[in-house]
Amino acid sequence: MRYDFSPLLRSSIGFENLNRLVEFATRGAEGEAYPPYNIEKLGEDAYRIQMAVAGFSRDELDLTVQENTLIVTARAAAETETKDRTFLHRGIAKRAFERRFQLADTIKVTGASFENGLLNIELVREVPEHKKPRKVEIGQQLGAQPVIEGQKLAAE
Repeated sequence: MRYDFSPLLRSSIGFENLNRLVEFATRGAEGEAYPPYNIEKLGEDAYRIQMAVAGFSRDELDLTVQENTLIVTARAAAETETKDRTFLHRGIAKRAFERRFQLADTIKVTGASFENGLLNIELVREVPEHKKPRKVEIGQQLGAQPVIEGQKLAAE
């Protein structure tokens, strides 16, 4: 008996360990979700989502960032079929879709481009100053009295 966990799992950016767990859990699941996509790590703080959206034009695609979720939607425009167009095989799917990517708090979408049927979404990790690791110097004061609420205690 096989269980399909893919409806329960979301794609995530910025959670590398979680991403590996999701990939492991869905390995062997039957069929890929439409449309296929890649998530690339371009550098220390740079990522790219690349989606294969063959058949769609730039105007039919929509990107929305809402809180920590990136939503990619596509609505196929009504095709005007002509009588002189006959398909023997129609393998390029052009159906409407909505794909959601869960982003970490520190991941920001910086841009998108569309070229040769591929949608490229650029992401960057921006860690706020107060969350960055900082070095704390350990000082040494010989003979210093403890200070409580700004006043020195009297030595007895």
